[in-house]
Amino acid sequence: MQFSYLVTWVHPDPAACISADDLERIAAIVNSTPALRRSRLYTPESADDYYTRDGASPIFAMQLDYDSVFDLEAPIAAGGHLQALAAANLASLAGCRVEQQAMLRRPFPVADADARVPAGSLPCQFLVHYPGHALDFDEWINYYLTHHPQIMFDFPSVREIEIFTRIDWLDAMPWTRVHYMQRNKLMFDSARAITEAMHSPVRHAMRQDFERFPLFEGSNIHHPMAARTTFFD
Repeated sequence: MQFSYLVTWVHPDPAACISADDLERIAAIVNSTPALRRSRLYTPESADDYYTRDGASPIFAMQLDYDSVFDLEAPIAAGGHLQALAAANLASLAGCRVEQQAMLRRPFPVADADARVPAGSLPCQFLVHYPGHALDFDEWINYYLTHHPQIMFDFPSVREIEIFTRIDWLDAMPWTRVHYMQRNKLMFDSARAITEAMHSPVRHAMRQDFERFPLFEGSNIHHPMAARTTFFD
């Protein structure tokens, strides 16, 4: 199994930006985390989706991937390694609402995983979360996992598909715990590639499938973000 610790910083000013110094300080702490298998540090991007307008992306987010839930929980326990991140004086993130959630990560196949990122740029992720609840969650998640990523496979130039589902987890971080019922993430070469995909016939097929979902409340939220990725042995 694969587990992800997901943290999002939301600034009250949608035009605010994380500073380069704060980003490097975060990277230094995060990338020395014990048992970490992959880190993704996300910064805002802009793209257009045919069906949704969910406003500015968060000022910063991160995804930390582990092989076990015990590896995930250790650095966010009392005295754990990532307490240093919570205690860091990150001026550009002052005043942010910080949300955290641990989830099971489910990778799905893509036709071509080789990214073709423009020089000097980062690949772009389309991050989606479902903050509400389903009338029958078991029915809902079974339908979603056996229908929706299979349509995502057909997006032009999609390089990665990941679906995140809920788990129970422990932490001692000073941040708000959220319990979104599900998340998904698509990786593309650029924000422009996201826009092209979200205006393709596949996007309309996705919408048709969305309208067949078992009943749920809360809709879904979409944010494009550039992804700085580091892998660890």
